[in-house]
Amino acid sequence: MPELLRTLLAFALVLGVLVFIHELGHYLAARWRGVHVEVFSIGFGRPLLRWHDRVGTEWRLCPVPLGGYVKPHGFEGPEEATPEQMAAWLPGRTFHDKPVLSRAIVIAAGPVFNFLLAIVLFAGLFMATGRPEIRDVVGQVVPGSAAEAAGVKPEDVIVRIGAHAVSDVADIQARITAEPGAHTELGVRRGDQVVALPVTVGIVMDKNGGRTGQLGVMFTATIGKPMAPLAALGAAVQETWRLTVQTLDGLWQMLTGQHSAKDLGGPLRIAQMSGQVAQYGVASLVSFMALLSVNLGLINLFPIPVLDGGRLVFYGLEALLGRPVSRRVRDISFQAGFAVIAGLFLFSTFNDLSHFGLFRWVASLSG
Repeated sequence: MPELLRTLLAFALVLGVLVFIHELGHYLAARWRGVHVEVFSIGFGRPLLRWHDRVGTEWRLCPVPLGGYVKPHGFEGPEEATPEQMAAWLPGRTFHDKPVLSRAIVIAAGPVFNFLLAIVLFAGLFMATGRPEIRDVVGQVVPGSAAEAAGVKPEDVIVRIGAHAVSDVADIQARITAEPGAHTELGVRRGDQVVALPVTVGIVMDKNGGRTGQLGVMFTATIGKPMAPLAALGAAVQETWRLTVQTLDGLWQMLTGQHSAKDLGGPLRIAQMSGQVAQYGVASLVSFMALLSVNLGLINLFPIPVLDGGRLVFYGLEALLGRPVSRRVRDISFQAGFAVIAGLFLFSTFNDLSHFGLFRWVASLSG
C-alpha cells in the first residue's frame, strides 16, 4: 500500500474510533439521564451521510475527521435560547433542566469512555499476544557510552544508582535522565554477586540547550504468553494508569521547563505516526490507539472552559453555590478557553511543520 494512502487510512481509522467512542459516552449518558440527543456527528463540515434513528437522533458523517460532537436537546439554557428554540423544547427531556449531577455525568462520560476504550484495547492485546515487558537485564551496551566506560556488560542487572535501590527499568531511566554529568556509582548484579561500578552519567543536549542524562544501555524485552481474561483486564488497568501518570508527568515537565514544548505534537504528527505504526501490524496500531485514547481522555478533563473539564468546573461551582455561574463569567471564560485551544492547535501545528522540515525547505528555496 502506498505510504500516503496508508497514512490517511490509518489516521482516519484511529481518530474516527477515538472520536466515536468519546461522543458515544456523552450520547449513552444523556440517554441514561433522560436527555434527548438531537445530533450525533462524527467529523465537521457539510454531512456526507445523515440519517435519523427510531428515537429521533440525527446521525451525521462529515468529511473533516478532526473531532465530532453530540448535541443534547436544550443544551443551551433559557438565557441563550431563542423563543423558537424554547417553543420546541420537549418537557422533561432538556439538558439544562436536569439536576447538576446528571449534567456532570453526561459531560464526564466522554473522557471516561476514552479511558475504558484504552483498557479494552490493552486487555484484548494481552489476551491475544501477551503483555510486552522490558526486563531490567542489560541486553546491549552502546559503544563509547558512559555505561561502557564504567564497565557495564550484557546480562548485568542494575540494582542500585548511588544510594538509591532501583526497582525497574522506568526507575533507572528516571534517575539517569535527571542526573546529567553526575559522578555516581552503579550497583550491578553480575551472576551471583553485586559489583560496584563508578560512573559519570553521559549528557545529551536538546535543541533548546537543555541537558538530560544518558547511560547508554539497551534493556531486553520479552513478550509474555497470552493472558486469561481477568488477568488481562487487571494488566490493562495497570497499563492505562501507568500511561496516565506518564503523560501527566511529561506535561508537568513541559510546563516547568524541564522538557521542551517543541515536542508537543498536533494532528499532522498524529497522522504521520498513525501511518508509521500501521506498517508494523494490527497490534502496533491498537497499542497506539490506546495511547491516544488515554491522551484524549486526559486533555478533555483539563479545566479549560471549552473542554469537558471546564464545564465540570462550572457544575462543581454550581453545586457549591446553589446556583449556576453567571452568563457573563461563562461567556468570558469560554472565549478565553477557545483562545487557549486555538493557540495550542496553532503551536502544535507549527511544531509538526518544523518537525517535517517545511521551514528549512522554504528557507533553502529563498536562499
